[in-house]
Amino acid sequence: MSLRKQATLGLVWTFSQQFGTQLISFIVSLFLARILLPAEFGLIGMIAVFISIGKALVDSGLTQSIIRSKKLDQEDYSTVFFFNLAASFLIYLIIFFIAPFIADFYNQSILVDILRLYCITFIISAFSAVQLARLTQRMDFKTQTIIAIPSILIGGIVGITMAYSGYGVWSLVWNQIITALVSSIQIWIYSKWTPSFTFSLRKFKDHFNFGYKLTISSLLDRIFSNLYIIVIGKFFAPSQVGFYTRAETMKQLPVSNISMALNKVTYPLFSTIQDDNVRLKKVYKKLMRMVVFVIAPVLMILAALAEPLFRFLFTEKWLPAVPYFQILCLSGILYPVHMYNLNVLKVKGRSDLFLKLAIIKKVLVVILVVIGLQFGIYGILWSQVIMSCVAFIINSFYTNKFINYSAFEQIKDLIPIFLVSGLIGISVYLVDSYLQFSLDIARILVWGTTGTTLYLIICHVLNFEGTHEIKNIVKNVIEK
Repeated sequence: MSLRKQATLGLVWTFSQQFGTQLISFIVSLFLARILLPAEFGLIGMIAVFISIGKALVDSGLTQSIIRSKKLDQEDYSTVFFFNLAASFLIYLIIFFIAPFIADFYNQSILVDILRLYCITFIISAFSAVQLARLTQRMDFKTQTIIAIPSILIGGIVGITMAYSGYGVWSLVWNQIITALVSSIQIWIYSKWTPSFTFSLRKFKDHFNFGYKLTISSLLDRIFSNLYIIVIGKFFAPSQVGFYTRAETMKQLPVSNISMALNKVTYPLFSTIQDDNVRLKKVYKKLMRMVVFVIAPVLMILAALAEPLFRFLFTEKWLPAVPYFQILCLSGILYPVHMYNLNVLKVKGRSDLFLKLAIIKKVLVVILVVIGLQFGIYGILWSQVIMSCVAFIINSFYTNKFINYSAFEQIKDLIPIFLVSGLIGISVYLVDSYLQFSLDIARILVWGTTGTTLYLIICHVLNFEGTHEIKNIVKNVIEK
């Protein structure tokens, strides 16, 4: 199978996985949001940073090394497997003992038991991390889709059942544990790989030398991306954390689904052409235009219809999250661009530069959060928008060095999409404000459909590149 067809099929299956799992997760979250209180979601939001840190430390970037490496044997896989497993137990023990201090920081004693139970997912996931990396390396996203959907579904059923039974925040914890457990079991069954009782110090060093820089970068990214939640949790009520996490989750729904789905395919794809800079730039430009072509208008239309959307989906009690969501949508537009710029460094094996950029950006995040806090929670939210713009300039610096694709050239390629998306978003907001229907669902469907249709018509008339890329993918799928 050609690389192009392999990538196309990979896109189809990874989008099926991403949207299938997220659709189920979204439906589950709707039920849970209607049953549980914002403060209960806020409790989970408070520990999100520690969950993220634990997951980053368990992996240590070694599975990323596996995905990008060309020559691997059983000893490589087994070495990484046993290291990940040992790391998961160690990280769990550390969090187990520091849980009381975390609870004291937020002045929420219940977080001790929540952390100690939730973090069992580290160990569960470590059992299948290498198998999952092998599937990704082979671009076998069909199997990953078959695994992911029932895992999310079963975990969701458990969570909803517990929520209806009055278990409160614990329904959110067990939802994640059961999902991880069912997923790990299936990965073992479908991957058809088991570790050998061997550990190579030499091969561990090879993978670790690449992976540890990514791990430090990932740690910094996860700590500082959750810095907003830490600050809100420390200085504001748990309900405010709940509103923020709900808004962030809604913003990430289109952003992470599309971006992460493409990233799962593009990282191994980029790795296969890592030595051909001309081809790498060509593929990069096409993918970036395509993903922004979809994400930008979706975020702008969702922001314009945020009020009826939140009331319809989550009920009146979640309306305070609406302005949070609208601001965060602005920061989400550049998310896929950040991801692809950094992927260039990873496929080039320059995790040292990846780390360097991460450190620079995190220093700036701290400065902006400190400044933003002076203006309350909205100051913190707008600091994210500003940081997203600054991060774009920083992340694109080495992309220009390696594949001759500068920040200016990237903006030149994307600015028409941004302008049309912004115009559509503003138009939808104004029309909805003056011609409100009595039913929220009618407002969402009528103006959402109208905005989307107008966007596609304008893009077709202006002959945007993104339309051609999506048409080609659909054509390849149909021909296959």
